[in-house]
Amino acid sequence: MKYASYWHETAPAFEAGQQGPVEGRFDVAVIGGGFTGLSAARRLARAGVSVALLEAEHVGAGGSGRNGGHLNNGIAHGYAAAKAHLGTERAHALYHAYDRSIDMIEETIAEERIACDFRRSGKLKLASKPSHVASLRANCALIAREVDPEARWLEPDALRAEIGSSTFHGASLQPKSAMMHMGRYVSGLARAAAEHGALIWENAPVTGRRKQDGLWRLDTPRGHLHAERIIAATGAYAGAVEGAPLTAFRRRIISVGSFIVATRPLTDAEVAATLPGNRTCVTSMNIGNYFRLSPDNRLIFGGRARFSASSDQRSDAKSGEILRAGMARIFPQLADVEIDYCWGGLVGMTKDRFHRAGELDGMIYGMGYSGHGAQMSTLVGASLADMAMGHPDANPLAGLDWPTVPGYSGRPWFLPLVGLWFSLKDRLS
Repeated sequence: MKYASYWHETAPAFEAGQQGPVEGRFDVAVIGGGFTGLSAARRLARAGVSVALLEAEHVGAGGSGRNGGHLNNGIAHGYAAAKAHLGTERAHALYHAYDRSIDMIEETIAEERIACDFRRSGKLKLASKPSHVASLRANCALIAREVDPEARWLEPDALRAEIGSSTFHGASLQPKSAMMHMGRYVSGLARAAAEHGALIWENAPVTGRRKQDGLWRLDTPRGHLHAERIIAATGAYAGAVEGAPLTAFRRRIISVGSFIVATRPLTDAEVAATLPGNRTCVTSMNIGNYFRLSPDNRLIFGGRARFSASSDQRSDAKSGEILRAGMARIFPQLADVEIDYCWGGLVGMTKDRFHRAGELDGMIYGMGYSGHGAQMSTLVGASLADMAMGHPDANPLAGLDWPTVPGYSGRPWFLPLVGLWFSLKDRLS
C-alpha cells in the first residue's frame, strides 16, 4: 500500500514551472496552486493580464489533489436548508452556480485538450437509514420542481441496478453531476495557464506581505515579487505556512481532515457486483462516506474517518483501517480486496458550510468550499479573476457576511467534540 494520493501518483507532472528566483512586477499575484488559483491565473493570462502564481509545494498539492474525485452539482447540505438560510433567490443562484462551474470545467477541458477522463456520471445521495428517506425524497422533489427537473427519486428496487449493496433504502439521482481524474485536470489546468502566459512558481510559500511603493510585496524563500492586486486561493491550507500573511482567514476557515482509500483495480465481475451504475455516491449519515470508481476501476472510498488532520503515515494508516471497515459494511464482497493507496487531506469548512468569495484584508479571496470545492472552484477562480479586472458583479456570493468562528484562532481544538456529537446524531437518527 502507498500512503499517497492516487491522483498525485497517476497524473503527469507539471513541467512548466519557473526555475529561477521569484521576482518581477505583476498586475495580479495569486497565492495557491489548486483549482481556484489556477483557474484565476488562466483567466487573467488569457485576458492579457500579467499574473504570477505562488504555490507552497507543487500544483494540486492540497485539496485539489486529495479529494474524492466527485463533481457533484447541488448544495452540500440540501437545497431546502439553503433556501431557509439564504432565501429563495440566492439559493436558486447558488444551485445554478454549481451547474455553471461543472459546465465550465467541461468547456475548459475541451478548450485546453486536457485528458482527465471527465464524464457526466450522475450522483446518488443514498438513504442510509429508513428514517432518512422522507427528508431526502422531499428535498429531491423540491429540487426537481424548482431548479433541476432532471432530478428524480429511486426506490430500492430501482437502486439495485445502480449499486451492489443492500444497505440503502432509496436515493436521489442528479444526472448533471460528473467525475474526472483530479490530478490530470490540475496538471492540465496549470499547463494551460502557463501556456497563456502565467508565471507559476512551485515550492514558493508566501511568508510575508506588505505594501511597498504603492504595490503589494510578497516574500518567499525563493525571492519576492510585487503586484497591484492579490488573490488568495489557499482554502483549507490558509495560514498553514509559518508566518504566512493569511491570518484573516484562519478564524473563518475550519480545516477538517478527510481520508480516502483506493482499492486495486476491480475485475469486470467485481465492478458489476459493486457499482454497475458507475456514478458518484454519497451516503446520508452525518459522518458518512463517498465513493466512486476510478478510470482504471478502483473503488475510491472516502469519509471523515477520524476528526483529525492527516499528519503522518501512522495517522493515515489508522484512518485507512476505519475506511476499510466502512467499505466492507457497505460492500461485503470487497472485504478482502487489497488497498493500493491511502491518503488524507484537509477540507476547508465555514461555520454555515457555504463557501465565500470577496475581498478581505487587502486580498481578493475564494475559499471555504466545505467539501464541494472540486466542482465549484473553477467557476470561483474565474470570478476572482474578473473581480481583479474590475468586475465586482462577478462574485456569485457577493454580500454574504462571513463572521469569525467564536473561540477559534486556527487550531480546531473542538473537532473531537464535534465528532462525538455527530456520532450520537447518527446513532439516534
